[in-house]
Amino acid sequence: MSLRVLIAVTHLLGAGHLARAAALARAFAARGHAATLVSGGTPSRLAGLENVAFVQLPPVQTVGTDFKTLLGDNLAPVDEVYLDKRRALLLDTLRTARPDILITELFPFGRRVLADEFATLLDAARRMNPRPRVLCSIRDILVASSKASRVAETHERVLRDYDAVLVHGDPELVPLEASWPVDERVKPLVRYTGYVDENDAPMPLAHRHGIVVSGGSSAASLPLYRAALAAAQDIADRPWRLLVGRGVAEAEFLALRESAPAHVTVERARPDFRALLSGAEVSVSQAGYNTVVDLLRCGVPSILVPFEAGKETEQRLRAERLAALGLAEIVPEAELSPQHLAEAVRRGLARRPSPAPTISLDGADRTVIEAESLVSSGPALHRTIDWSPLDLALDRARDQGVPVRFWWRDDDAVADTPRLDRLLELARRYDAGIGLAVIPEKIQPSLARRLASEPKAFALVHGWSHADHAPDGEKKAEFGPHRPLDRMATEAERGLHLAREHLGSRLLPVFVPPWNRISPDLVPRLPGAGFRGLSTFTDRKSARPPPGLVQVNTHVDPIDWHGTRSLADPPLIMTALAGAVERRVTGDADSEEPIGFLTHHLVHDDVIWALCERLIARLAARGIGFLCPDAWFGLEIRSHLKSNGV
Repeated sequence: MSLRVLIAVTHLLGAGHLARAAALARAFAARGHAATLVSGGTPSRLAGLENVAFVQLPPVQTVGTDFKTLLGDNLAPVDEVYLDKRRALLLDTLRTARPDILITELFPFGRRVLADEFATLLDAARRMNPRPRVLCSIRDILVASSKASRVAETHERVLRDYDAVLVHGDPELVPLEASWPVDERVKPLVRYTGYVDENDAPMPLAHRHGIVVSGGSSAASLPLYRAALAAAQDIADRPWRLLVGRGVAEAEFLALRESAPAHVTVERARPDFRALLSGAEVSVSQAGYNTVVDLLRCGVPSILVPFEAGKETEQRLRAERLAALGLAEIVPEAELSPQHLAEAVRRGLARRPSPAPTISLDGADRTVIEAESLVSSGPALHRTIDWSPLDLALDRARDQGVPVRFWWRDDDAVADTPRLDRLLELARRYDAGIGLAVIPEKIQPSLARRLASEPKAFALVHGWSHADHAPDGEKKAEFGPHRPLDRMATEAERGLHLAREHLGSRLLPVFVPPWNRISPDLVPRLPGAGFRGLSTFTDRKSARPPPGLVQVNTHVDPIDWHGTRSLADPPLIMTALAGAVERRVTGDADSEEPIGFLTHHLVHDDVIWALCERLIARLAARGIGFLCPDAWFGLEIRSHLKSNGV
């Protein structure tokens, strides 16, 4: 599969955003994809783009932390004519590249000052046939607006225009929620790629020596350089090296070099920075994304002076996470002085280098894999599905004071498998209860071990062997009216005992007949076999289940069993969900019965998984969770378990 990929980025202050976007472009090209990189920021030296089509828009930049005023090459504010030229070239590039994948860097989570430009690009992409997959590329930490309306606007833009949000970070270090209030509806679109780092970890030098000071590519690091030169006066027994970014004006750079003492080298940033860092005793730097990736690779004791001007919080949060891991000491920007910096460097010299933590650093390659997977997984589900029937039904239920509850049943589990792990991880992510209908004759020991760590997952008894005993030409059934009643009652009881031997307290005495079909004559025999619950499909016929049983059915199955065996037609799924809600509102179904969502994890493809997660997330955003299984069937089951000493 060879894809056409278009990446649009505009860096306004430093070059970190551009460097990360360029790394992604190189990774796509290395996998044989046709990559186009469009940069709207100040021209910067980029290496290794021989196989990438590069387009430079009329550049814009900002000064300091004034991100609302766009300046051109001459540092004068740009006008609409200038911005129109950018938009025209951007759209021309889109038409020429005809991408299968369009990636916008940071927008819509940032770059509001360029919102019209990005909106024009997205609108044009939406009208293309075929329409490209649209991905958002963001760093590990964002700066959220203090206005809830702007955050909501971002989420609505994501839901309308994007297929995925690629977070170039590792939640083990810092989850996106630490810096951005992630909407439950957006959460299913979030994909962590790991940190973007194109370089292999260098071999640390046998003998580390000296202090390396770096400040990224912008002039915002000048206070750090000046403080470091003064601190070096007090620590003269080590060589110092100041690496000054290209964003610092030549006059300022020369002034730094001229004021440096003899044991301090001041030079422009070098391509072998990683090697220099790996041989240093201490690193002094800000806490930008790329710098932190270097520090994670090298494990050098670090002094971090995070950039915090203009109420910036990104670098401070990242620095705090590293400090919590014992990898760095923080000198707040407001407290930066030669004395404080020198004291921190001395403490750093006394510390031993820390082993690098197990943080994912293969973000570029993972980004390509995620993009390939999205293209190969079929239509963009969240943009093609119309949720309004379900939303309207839930609104009516709320307005009329009718509580709507959901539960989740998944059939055919027998062992701990990667697919079961994915199912349980999804349930855990949304704090959802789930009932696993397990096939007694096929249960493997690994299933009990897996369920022991899942407090909201319980097993139910899924027949005996899931064997079809129906005559030819009739619908499949294991416990249908075609078999002797005594034999079926014996098999059901046998299944309950065997499942309990394997699963103990993780099993509820609930019978789930395979294919949801059961002989009416068998139902009254279930309590005598030890069952206290029954679950099939469709609304139960009566508010009063058979004596001795609590019946809670399922009502919506997202799989097209008689066609593609992939996702059923989304409008049909929405109609089924909305109908189940409406029947509880109108009284056509027992309003006390939770709506059952039925899945089969062993046959799910990516499109089915996506629908499941987006439905669960959408309900969670309304405060509707999936009931824990031991609450579905009421006090009768719990009293039964207690009386049996379980």
